[in-house]
Amino acid sequence: MANEALLETAFRRIHATRMTGIPILNPALAIEAVGFRDWNGMRVGVLITPWSINLVILRELDAALPALRLNERRTWGFPSGSYEFMGGDEPECGPFDFCSLFSPPEEFTDQAAAHAVAESVMNQLFAPAQGLSRRALLMPSAAPDATEAIA
Repeated sequence: MANEALLETAFRRIHATRMTGIPILNPALAIEAVGFRDWNGMRVGVLITPWSINLVILRELDAALPALRLNERRTWGFPSGSYEFMGGDEPECGPFDFCSLFSPPEEFTDQAAAHAVAESVMNQLFAPAQGLSRRALLMPSAAPDATEAIA
């Protein structure tokens, strides 16, 4: 099965190569895969990086689902609603789909805050539909009839 550890490895390489010296990096954040779980034969979770925080779908390297091409998008439906994803492909982890949550993640002062938001996103993603927008997914207090906010 696709492995989030390989995703982290790929993004550590990207951080050390392609992202070196880029001014949008948040030095308080590190590469971390958060809350990945099995879903429809794939793995879904949140990837924190110093330059973005993304919802990510990993699939088997031999999956029949074709990888998305540059500028191509795919909509995935979750219990909370449908969200648009773009595609990525790295040698370590293979093709994956991602939905940008924060880019750049400048509002986070430390890793613990980013991790807490990532966990909240995963809980909200699999909560029953309340007509959540991407904004409401990120800020549960903005969702209709939401009873819990990010602590």
